[in-house]
Amino acid sequence: RSSSSFGASNFQVTTTSKIMAGAPDNVALLLFFVFWYAGNMKYNEYNTAALNAVGGKTSGLTMTVATMQLGVCAVYAFIMWAVKINPAKLFGLQMPEKQSVPKSTQADLIKSIPLAFCAAGAHAATVFALGGDPLFGQIVKSAEPVLAAVVGTIFYNKAPSFYKVCCLPIIVGGVAFASLKKGDDGSYSLKFDTTALVFGMLANSFAAFKGGENSKLLADKGIAERYGGVGNQFAVTQIVGFFILLPILYVTEGAMLPTFFEKLKTDSSLQFNLLMSGLCFYIYNELATYTLKVTGAVTASVANTAKRVIVMVYMAAVTGKVLTNEQKMGSAIAICGVLLYSLIDDLLKGKKKAKSS
Repeated sequence: RSSSSFGASNFQVTTTSKIMAGAPDNVALLLFFVFWYAGNMKYNEYNTAALNAVGGKTSGLTMTVATMQLGVCAVYAFIMWAVKINPAKLFGLQMPEKQSVPKSTQADLIKSIPLAFCAAGAHAATVFALGGDPLFGQIVKSAEPVLAAVVGTIFYNKAPSFYKVCCLPIIVGGVAFASLKKGDDGSYSLKFDTTALVFGMLANSFAAFKGGENSKLLADKGIAERYGGVGNQFAVTQIVGFFILLPILYVTEGAMLPTFFEKLKTDSSLQFNLLMSGLCFYIYNELATYTLKVTGAVTASVANTAKRVIVMVYMAAVTGKVLTNEQKMGSAIAICGVLLYSLIDDLLKGKKKAKSS
């Protein structure tokens, strides 16, 4: 074969491989954003529908729903390892990645238990909070940086900057204002869903510890290498988290399990919403990871803030529940406080650099 013929053939193979690789990275990133948001919105919808299918927040089956969602995540992870393919990148119109079983040791799994416990706790508490009130639960969840600052300072020696601390009262004030209700006489009093507030703050606490434990785990380069990527770490976390919740489920709602399984056998709505809420939870978290690891801190902060607003608007439309004026104003204040908390150090660094130059 002539060199020109070989060159043409080689060019054709290269071109074909590029086409097979899928959409350009910038297009894929945009799609990851879209499906991350869509997945989060649909998770909230399916989660609410699953809780309603078992009888709502007073049914005594909320922990069961939360645990079974992680069970779906665990099964999904095992299927990915069995076929050795992670399809998440298909959402960005790119070829799926290979995902083999991690080479983690027993010692690695033991070290992963604190992270898995915090992740499972954050998930279960969030399900309780959203079961109490899907909208107010989201408002309370927006106060996560407050707990992150407290936990980071006390337990992980990672105190936020002075300027970040100054933003915390804005977030707390926003959540507090959203808890107010105007009476007929024009006076205000605290009125909120206790379940959403208590479990929302508990979820924020677990999430704060999860962030600290995740940093500790990834600081061990050997463990990170044996995991073989963030995808495997997330998969292991969900599987271990599922097994952590099982005994808690048995202790708290074990007597209701026969009732749950009877419902599950006959109620197609419960079957569908439980399966889809678990899948959406897993996939939107993976897409968030793909998105945030290639964007800057500012973009990530804005994206997370926008996500919270979009989910609240979507759930208001789905549930038909209208936010009160106090909730609208309070959530706006809290979310703006979170955005400012996320950006203030970068904004002030930029100003200091400009002055020094």
